Amino acid sequence: MATDPKTLNELFNGAVELYCEDEFLRFKSGDEWKSLTFGETARHVRELAMGLVSLGIRPTDNIAIWSENRPEWNLADLGALAVGASDVPIYSTQSLSQVRYILADSGARAIFVSSTFARDALALRKEIPSLEWVISFDGSEEGITGIGELATKGRALFQERPDLYDDLWKAVAADDLATLIYTSGTTGEPKGVMLTHRNLVANVLNSYRWLKLEGRREVGLTFLPFSHIFERGVWYLYAHTGSVVVYAESIETVAKNLVEARPTVMTSVPRLFEKIHARIIERGMSGNWIRRMIFSWSLGVGRRWAIRRDRGERAGLWLGLQHSIADALVFKKWREAVGGRIRNFISGGAALAPEIAYFFAGAGLPIYEGYGLTETSPTVSCNTEERNRIGTVGHVMDNVSVKIAEDGEIMVKGDIVMKGYFKRPEETRAVLTEDGWFKTGDIGYLDQDGFLVITDRKKELIKTSGGKYIAPQQIESLIKSSRFVSQVVVVGNGRKFASALIVPNREMIRSYADLKGIRCSDEKELLSDERVVSLFERQVDKCTAGLAKFEKIKRVALLDGEMTVEAGELTPTLKPRRRVIEEKYADVIDRLYEESQEIAVV
Repeated sequence: MATDPKTLNELFNGAVELYCEDEFLRFKSGDEWKSLTFGETARHVRELAMGLVSLGIRPTDNIAIWSENRPEWNLADLGALAVGASDVPIYSTQSLSQVRYILADSGARAIFVSSTFARDALALRKEIPSLEWVISFDGSEEGITGIGELATKGRALFQERPDLYDDLWKAVAADDLATLIYTSGTTGEPKGVMLTHRNLVANVLNSYRWLKLEGRREVGLTFLPFSHIFERGVWYLYAHTGSVVVYAESIETVAKNLVEARPTVMTSVPRLFEKIHARIIERGMSGNWIRRMIFSWSLGVGRRWAIRRDRGERAGLWLGLQHSIADALVFKKWREAVGGRIRNFISGGAALAPEIAYFFAGAGLPIYEGYGLTETSPTVSCNTEERNRIGTVGHVMDNVSVKIAEDGEIMVKGDIVMKGYFKRPEETRAVLTEDGWFKTGDIGYLDQDGFLVITDRKKELIKTSGGKYIAPQQIESLIKSSRFVSQVVVVGNGRKFASALIVPNREMIRSYADLKGIRCSDEKELLSDERVVSLFERQVDKCTAGLAKFEKIKRVALLDGEMTVEAGELTPTLKPRRRVIEEKYADVIDRLYEESQEIAVV
């Protein structure tokens, strides 16, 4: 583009002008892949935007979107932005009470929904005076306007007033509100983060220059929720660069869709990489002794090779030869299992365990970890192919400033920083200084080469009764490197020492039980077996061997059920809600500090 866009409307319409006939959105309809070009997408956006105008939607109105990922999500988003409205995304996993709060607090006048949430939205419309319209992606019914019906209204209005659409989207200014995102939060009531067009466009342009995506050669597979700013920002980046966006059918079908779509880039959270890692280990160790030996040898070679590369060192002739053999025998198959063309796995949302990163890097599937927050639109820093250091979140992006406060808190300044919290001036002043620095609440430091390292959340630091501060995320990241661990939460605030609640990896434990000839009637009995208990003692000790004495995990509770978003234990981005977890498992935690044994099973 000749000049950089100032608004998301300029960004999208500029891309349409450049790539009009090129494929843009690819998605499954039944068992068949279908697609829309940039030009076809623009037509749908125009029809929805004009349809909203016909309903009486005006600039500065708020419009909610409550749906799983699908192309209509993004069409609704762009349609709202085109008329100068701002959208309010709602996670598909949020409870009805949370949705009610968000709709009432934001004063949303309309809500786009999938059929999953249509009846609930209709019921909420009767409770919330500001909410006038429920628009379904899946057809009309009594009290609900179908998206097709809305598009028909839009086409009619466009024929009547053909200049109105361009007048509306061009009238939107850089500092106008683009979206109101309610932070999932690990504690307390959600707050509406106000992000402007300037904020989101700055994030796109920074990411574009930093990651050097190759435009029309890129195919991005998307599955993270668009209600989170991470994936939504990436979607805008794909649009800006003329890339193809492929929609995964669901989180469960990502593995299949990777093979079908053969993407070059994919964004994810660490949880998916952890699951892929565990699945590969399980399969690799389930063959005959020769296959297991080759697999284990290849893992060791890959790890040593990745560490050398990460340090900027040459692999050397012997290690290089070994890696080539391991690649031909093992790693090439892994790359084929993810489509065979991945150049960029980008991880955000939570800390990625270094062992997981070495595992993938050794196989020629590097994961570039980044850092950001909803309040920073989101990306502050990111590793890249040219500058990557495992265990860090990369260099700070161009046009973004970072400084470390005296207490270690990371502070950010730049066009990516939010306008503030919606209707919460005091809370806004608490995190935004008068000269524009945003207090992230994260603790970290810049290493000698300028890589940003996150150690923990300021509010989540554990202080033992002996006055020592422990960073739980760091310890959790280490423990999760064990293939036997699915989830872990470190506890111990105000206690003598740190303990951990661990959800074992069910498949790995069952495989271990079969190997050891352990026979149990149910999972709880299995986790109580002394051989399994001993396994976790060894795993925790091994993973945390490098920690200081006061950081060591002294007691562990094995939980026989996964922590979930639906149960309120995890945020929609899969971070632990520590307060909720500590309340739910209060009895378990108390027993850990009362009992003499080091492992408890609940």
